[in-house]
Parts: sequence; structure tokens; C-alpha cells
Amino acid sequence: MAWDFSTDPEFQEKLDWADSFVREEVEPLDLVWPYPNNYKPLTPERRTVVDPLKQRVRDRELWAAHLGPELGGKGYGQLRLALLNEILGRSTWAPVIFGTQAPDTGNAEILAHFGTEDQKEQYLRPLLNGEIFSCYSMTEPQAGADPALFETTAVRDGDEWVINGWKYFSSNARWAEFLIVMVWTDRDAGLYRGMSMFLVPRDTPGVNIVRNVGLMGELPEENSHALIHYENVRVPAENLLGPRGGAFAVAQTRLGGGRVHHAMRTVGVAQRAIDMLCERALSRHTKGSILADKQLVQQYVADSYIQLRQFRLLVLNVAWQIDQYQDYKRVRKDIAAIKVLAPTVLHDIVQRSMQVHGALGLSSDMPLGQMWMHAPVMGMADGPTEVHKVTVAKDVLKGYKPADGLWPTEHVPTRLAAAQAKLAAVTELDIRDGSR
Repeated sequence: MAWDFSTDPEFQEKLDWADSFVREEVEPLDLVWPYPNNYKPLTPERRTVVDPLKQRVRDRELWAAHLGPELGGKGYGQLRLALLNEILGRSTWAPVIFGTQAPDTGNAEILAHFGTEDQKEQYLRPLLNGEIFSCYSMTEPQAGADPALFETTAVRDGDEWVINGWKYFSSNARWAEFLIVMVWTDRDAGLYRGMSMFLVPRDTPGVNIVRNVGLMGELPEENSHALIHYENVRVPAENLLGPRGGAFAVAQTRLGGGRVHHAMRTVGVAQRAIDMLCERALSRHTKGSILADKQLVQQYVADSYIQLRQFRLLVLNVAWQIDQYQDYKRVRKDIAAIKVLAPTVLHDIVQRSMQVHGALGLSSDMPLGQMWMHAPVMGMADGPTEVHKVTVAKDVLKGYKPADGLWPTEHVPTRLAAAQAKLAAVTELDIRDGSR
């Protein structure tokens, strides 16, 4: 039995390099070309800057680190990848420079597992090389993320499938080369056997991006979450990804590890907020002393540190379990748990940091406002927090059973009577009153 919280020296060296590289070379891109520029096709000007940075990542064997050896990656596993994502979370450009940006990471894994050789050549290879972007088109206007209420369908017509319906909040669709679309193919088969995934090139006739919706705080030209009308969209039969009716199994290819990545990147963002909090507390004077001397500010620092360390350890433990068991279902409730915690941890820590910065923290002169607005996004991405709480609760309850009989198992009078009977039989004592 061993408990080990260390990282092997060889990979720690890579992490140290990544930490320095992101701070010195990548974070400046966040200022010069802020989000969502990092999810657009690169202009020739930007390519002259970005491509050499990507090559330096490749030279360090950290490019597309989420992929296993069978997909051309190094097979670092989820624990090492979590430690890397903690660093990448500080910068919006870092995932792109390291070839691990969402939703492309998950879409790449789906294509790698279920795409044809032609599809891999046309879409997967340039996607992994960072030359194109993709979109995961799942949620719908009337249903949100509840697949049971989806209405988009695909009907087989000879050697083609015909897709009809509406999708909402299909992130990055306006710049994507292709979309992965979740639809009904057989309603009679029920929810878990009646839905399928399709690869749909964005320029396919009938893929109508009605408008692009922005997140709160985004400028109209930055809006990148599409309302799409799929109107008699025809795709070849081979564009079915995975088996017919296998959408949920295909989805798990992209969701399990992705939630760990998001959670650990949240750790990186929250740590930046703590860094800013502490620096400001030590720099700003009021009422005769620095803010760091004020007990409420000290409470902010302590609460933030404790909250983040607890969350970080849980995320790393989840990553370790995935590597250990190679079974996402076994770790399902803990994956859901970190998904639940991520927005709360981020919100609380950023809110405290904003408070210590005062008006400056609310302004565009500091990045805290953007961080704070990302917290509710984390509560919706990959499914609402409430849904994941239900998952946690159901999986926890599976480990229990109802009490036998009238009283709970820990009912003191019942346990006391049983304990007295057990001891009396051994010692021949009447332990009720201490006499023989």
C-alpha cells in the first residue's frame, strides 16, 4: 500500500517547462488577440506567431497530450494530463497552442474511434494539427440538454441520411469545418437506443446558421454559439459515427475525460484569482494598514486557499481513478462531483478577489470580470449542475439499502440492547446494572 503525491521527475520537468512557456510566450496572446480569436481559423499573420509556438510544444512531446498511443499520442494518462491542464487553464490560448482545446479534443476522439479512413484523413488529421476547428451540435431550443425532449431526426433514404431539426448553442459552429450532430434515428427504440451521432460538414446544403448567440459580456462580432436549422441535410450513410442508436456510448468517448480537463483548468483559473487576491491584499493600504492585516481579508485568503486545495485534490483523485480502473462508469459519480464543484469554487474565489480589488476588480483593467462570468458557464457546459447532482445522489444511494425492521441501523436503544446481550453472554454479567 502506498500513498504518493509526487510527480515523476521526467514529467515534472515537462510541467516546469510548460509553466514557464505559458506565462512567457502564450499568455501575451490572450492580451493581443483575446477570446474568441483563438477559436477562429488563423490568419497568415497569426500563423507566423502561433505555428512556431505549436512546434515548440511538439518538440517537448506535449502536443495533443490527451490522445493515447493508439491515436498517435504519448499515453500520459488522466493524472498527468490533469497536472498539465492546471497550467493550461490560466490562458485561453494555451489549449490551442497545446492541441487540447474543447470541443475539438472530444470530437477528435470520436472521429478517431468511429470515423472512416477517408474521414480521418479529411478531418481528423488537420483537426489534430490545429489547422481546422469543429463543433458538437447537441442541445436544442425547447429541450436544453435533455435528450428525451430532442426533436431533431435523421431518416435513412437509400445510401444517405436526411437530417431535420433545430439545434441551439452549437458552440463554434460559425468557424467549424464540421459538426457532430446528435439526433433521433428510431424513436420506438427508446432514449438510449434510438439516438445516433452524425458527422456533418458545415458547408453541407441545408445547414443553416440562423444566428450566432454570444455569452454575457461578449461583443456581437464575437458571438459563436449558433442557432442552427438543419433543413433536409443529406449526408452519406458512412457519416453515421458509431452504431445506429449508439449516441450515448459515443458521447461517453468525449465527455468523461473532458470533464476532468475542464475541472483542472478551472483550478488554474482559480489559482490566478488567488494570486491576484494575495498581491492586492499586500499592496493596498486603507485605515492605517495594508488589507492583508484585516481579518476579513485574511478570511478571504484562507477560505479561498482551503476551497481550492480541496477541489484540486478531488480532481486529481478522479484522474487517478480513471487511470487506475480504465472504467469511466466506475468513476461516474466522482466525475459528476467535480463538475458540480467547478463553478462554485471558481465563483467564490473570483468573487473574493474582486471584492479585495474594489472597483478595479470590476473594471476591464483586470481579468477578474471575465473569470467571474465564466463561472455560470461552467455550471451549464456539459450539462447543468443540477443534473450532475442527481447523478451523484443516485450513484451514492446505490451503495446503501433500507434499514431492516422498524428502527434505523444506528438507533441507540436497539444497538444498546444488542450490545448488552452480546456482552452478557460472554461475561455472565448483568451489564444493565453492573451486578452479577
